[in-house]
Amino acid sequence: MKKKRLLFSVLTVAVVLLLGAALAGAAGTGEPGTVDDPLVTRSYVDTRINSALSSQLDEALKAYAEKYMVWRVIDLSPGQQLEGKAGTEIVVRAGNSVVIDPVGSGIPDLTGGINVSAGQIVSLDHLLTIPRTDGRGISARTKSVVMYKGEVRVK
Repeated sequence: MKKKRLLFSVLTVAVVLLLGAALAGAAGTGEPGTVDDPLVTRSYVDTRINSALSSQLDEALKAYAEKYMVWRVIDLSPGQQLEGKAGTEIVVRAGNSVVIDPVGSGIPDLTGGINVSAGQIVSLDHLLTIPRTDGRGISARTKSVVMYKGEVRVK
């Protein structure tokens, strides 16, 4: 009987020690998803977010550049008007065109260093810049070839 009691005591102590060791090991690792045991590292998340944002930004910049930063060529028939929004650049390459300016401020001719008023003929190969979105642009008197960069409306 003494042997059984001794064996039982030794086994009980062994089980208690094993359980204690197991609990101590589990408590040391922390809960999954906490600072002690993250599911993923912060640098991994930062890298993924930066990569995604970078590719989205690149796509947006490319789309913007293709729409607003590229010179385009248009043929205007007599009587057609090309109205530019703020920042639009216009170069009349061929034909005869005049300035349209409903506000009376004119359009800056950056090549000639002058301000071209409403009704005045636009010199060929001169760079005009539309300062505001207020209806300024050019009107073709004859068939005209016009280069522009920016946002325009043809009437």
